[in-house]
Amino acid sequence: MAKRKSWTEKMAGAPPAQVKPCPAEFAGMSPGQAMLIPTPHLIADFVRNIPPGEQRDVPAMRAALAEQHGAEVCCPVTTGIHLRILTEAMFERWEAGEALDRLPPVWRVIDPKAPVLKKVSFDPDFLMDCRAAEGLPV
Repeated sequence: MAKRKSWTEKMAGAPPAQVKPCPAEFAGMSPGQAMLIPTPHLIADFVRNIPPGEQRDVPAMRAALAEQHGAEVCCPVTTGIHLRILTEAMFERWEAGEALDRLPPVWRVIDPKAPVLKKVSFDPDFLMDCRAAEGLPV
């Protein structure tokens, strides 16, 4: 039986970002719109650039990523998947002893109602504690 990949390995092995036509109408996007398929690394870079004590919501992150990469929209499905991969990898690194201030601050885009909180493999209170430490709403 093959060993299950860690979240950090999944993040490292993520395919490159690409812009391609949106295949169908969904999530407010129209067929043919230039759609960014992001990576966990793009999301990590985005959250690292949010100043401490500030937050962005996922729709704002998607819009900013699309604009930065010459797309009209950013895929909500892959954004959610890669946000989870990044969040899980960040937590793995924290559990391994890496200092919190060296990790991507995903809690700046994950608010208390974020769907990803129901999917993470660890207690989501960890992220809420990180938000509270920065004075963000929990």
